[in-house]
Amino acid sequence: MIDAVASDYQDTIAFVAVAGRSDFDSSAAKASELISANVPWGFDESIWEMYDVLGQPASVMITGDDIIVDSWFGAVGEEEIRAKFVYLLSVAG
Repeated sequence: MIDAVASDYQDTIAFVAVAGRSDFDSSAAKASELISANVPWGFDESIWEMYDVLGQPASVMITGDDIIVDSWFGAVGEEEIRAKFVYLLSVAG
């Protein structure tokens, strides 16, 4: 859902998907199936530990000052994800 909504926030929120717990080639193949150009992706195992991510899908919203605003595990519907983005913009502004 983040990928589907990201295009509406491209000018105000930076998105990145982080893969890990696999190998790069497998991650690249899966990323090409799941993620559009709206959300660039990278491969970095250290991010998982840094933000206490135990599995996927997991999301973390961070301000430009590296403050964690929200995090969640699992899928979130469009209305809720939009509300989370509005909140992020209100506290990061």
